Amino acid sequence: MARSSLPNPRDRRPGERRPAGRPSLLWWILGAIVLVAIAQSLFYLPSGRTVSYSEFKAMVRAGQVAEVHIRPDTITGSVKGGDPQGEFTTTRVEDPKLVEELEEAKVRFTGETPSRWPEILGWVLPFLFLLALWIFFMRRIGGPEGGVMSFARSRAKVYAEDDVKITFQDVAGVDEAAQELREIVDFLKNPKKFTNLGGRIPKGVLLVGPPGTGKTLLAKAVAGEAGVPFFSLSGSEFVEMFVGVGAARVRDLFQQAEHKSPCIVFIDELDALGKVRVQSPMGSHEEREQTLNQLLAEMDGFDSRKAIIIMGATNRPEVLDPALLRPGRFDRQVLVDKPDIRGREAILRIHARQVKLAADVDLTVIAARTPGFAGADLANLVNEAALLAARRDKTEVDRRDFDEAIDRLIAGLEKKRVMNEQERRIVAYHEAGHAIVASVLPNLDPVHKISIVQRGFAALGYTMQLPTEDRYLMTRTELHHRLAVLFGGRTAEEIALGEISSGAQNDIERATDMARAMVTELGMSEALGLVNYEGARRGGLFLETPMGRERGAHAEHTAQRIDTEIRSILDQAHGLATRILNEHRDELEAVTARLLEKEVIEGEELRAMLAEMRRGSAPGPNAPSA
Repeated sequence: MARSSLPNPRDRRPGERRPAGRPSLLWWILGAIVLVAIAQSLFYLPSGRTVSYSEFKAMVRAGQVAEVHIRPDTITGSVKGGDPQGEFTTTRVEDPKLVEELEEAKVRFTGETPSRWPEILGWVLPFLFLLALWIFFMRRIGGPEGGVMSFARSRAKVYAEDDVKITFQDVAGVDEAAQELREIVDFLKNPKKFTNLGGRIPKGVLLVGPPGTGKTLLAKAVAGEAGVPFFSLSGSEFVEMFVGVGAARVRDLFQQAEHKSPCIVFIDELDALGKVRVQSPMGSHEEREQTLNQLLAEMDGFDSRKAIIIMGATNRPEVLDPALLRPGRFDRQVLVDKPDIRGREAILRIHARQVKLAADVDLTVIAARTPGFAGADLANLVNEAALLAARRDKTEVDRRDFDEAIDRLIAGLEKKRVMNEQERRIVAYHEAGHAIVASVLPNLDPVHKISIVQRGFAALGYTMQLPTEDRYLMTRTELHHRLAVLFGGRTAEEIALGEISSGAQNDIERATDMARAMVTELGMSEALGLVNYEGARRGGLFLETPMGRERGAHAEHTAQRIDTEIRSILDQAHGLATRILNEHRDELEAVTARLLEKEVIEGEELRAMLAEMRRGSAPGPNAPSA
């Protein structure tokens, strides 16, 4: 579509400031006033020397004055003889005999009619000044800068087609979502290709996924690939304290989009605007519901032939109103999930373009060490590694910087506090117990690092396990083994010290949540059968996050059986950890002594030390089973 290259001042977008170097009306009027004042001062500048009126009268009587010019306020004249220095000026005094005396002395005199310009300027200039002030303040109040009178205008940030520089080459790790959105680009570039066959361009595309996975980046990439204007705003920007403002902003947004079509309208955090409408005894948020109703009406009303794509993004699709998700509004829902190992490597390569990497940095290894990281987490990882290298005055970012950045993001900031010897010994046995159990049981993530250095808010030490590959399913045996690893620290304290501490609080909490999920959600209890007693949906392997303990709709005796089964599973895991640590007591003592000496043991060092000890001892039984 051909567009005019000359900008129209009426087409200035909301939120766009006035171009620099263009003075406003107020400055023009102030400049005119200053020029008039300067002109008046120059025009009425007295010529020649100034004399008193009595001296002027004496000169007239003495016959020294050749001619005078009488003005309303001054009298100017010249003396006889043509001397250039003989001009004079005096202040006029009300003198009825002046003309008579001038005639007697044969002095040529002229008069001047009083000018009305000073009188006119006396009221015109103040009026113009007040008018300019009024125009200036009205523009500030009702202008596009977000004044009081512009609260009903849409506050979307508008990016022209040349302003969006992001393309699909800048997006990685979400190949399925990017492939789905490439079709939207085709719709915007060549809509007739689809409408000629009777097809309808989709009105809305909803991007769903966890925070930091690149939903906003994908929307900008679609606009950059299609070369169309891009409207960007948040769902919370519609809702204000004034009733009706949100609906007015929705109408204004769609009017602007129609003038700029083909274009993309991107609404981030759609759940702030599109929450499900409920009728409660306490009342509802009337303004938010009116805004949502207006959005639904606008999405139904605008012509799909104008090639306007509405894109929304949310990480809480379950709270959206069903009317917003029906076909004809948000026709497509695209999942933007966390990347797998190949996606993480591609994302790392994009963010590492501007970073000077050392030769020992292997992004494939870093991608394998960061399971569960989203795109924003990986960008933060690269930035943290660069900051650590700069803090040490390095010229390149090496592997050690990335290792420390990963530890910092996963376990927290390292603390320099000093623990007493007794607490260090307890923490060392605790972390060694986790590591020994994890190294004995099969099909578990290998131990990457053991540390008794304090990190984060409450971690006195940690045992880090990193998977060797992405996992999407987990068997019951693997879950039992994970429970045994969680109880390994507490069990090591019981065996080695004969006492227990409060350091296992988080381990017990996570183990209890995992066991409850096995019984009430995953159907892994033979006593209770294949029944979901919680009623809540759980997606993926969210087994190490706190799980809700709200009871489902079941009888009281069933709740007692659930508690009994959970206790049985936890007791089995504790028994398994106790048996392993008793059989490998020498390894527990050796790892604890090494921890007290070095404070940090890497996974390779741990595996080498345990392999050497097991080769020197008699072959033991196979790894215990759950």
